[in-house]
Amino acid sequence: MKILLINQPGDYYDLLQTNIRDQLCKRNEQPDLLHLFVKNVKELETGMKKLKPFWEKNTALTIWVSWYKKSAKIDTDVTENVIRNYALKNDLVDVKVCAVSDAWSGLKLVVPVSKR
Repeated sequence: MKILLINQPGDYYDLLQTNIRDQLCKRNEQPDLLHLFVKNVKELETGMKKLKPFWEKNTALTIWVSWYKKSAKIDTDVTENVIRNYALKNDLVDVKVCAVSDAWSGLKLVVPVSKR
C-alpha cells in the first residue's frame, strides 16, 4: 500500500506507533491512501483541489481528512460537517469517523461505489 501524507503533524509517526516510511509515496507514484491534515477551511479546500486528480485516476482510493477536535481547544473553522459537505459537493462520501489522537479527528472519504 502506498500512502501520501499532507500537512501531517510532527508527532504523526508517534501517533501510529509504527514505522510506515517504506510505504510513503515517492515522486510520481499513485497512492492507495491519502491522509490530509487541515487547520482551517482554506487548507481543506486547497488541499482537496490538489488531491482531486488522485481520486479521479483511482476511484478505489481511500482519503482520510483530519482536523482539530473541539476538545483540543485549538481555533479552527473545520468540523465534520464542513468536510462532509465539501466531499458531497465533489462526488465523495464519508464512511467512517474516528479519533486520530487527543487533538485530531478523522473522516474517511471514498468515491461512491456507483461512480467507480
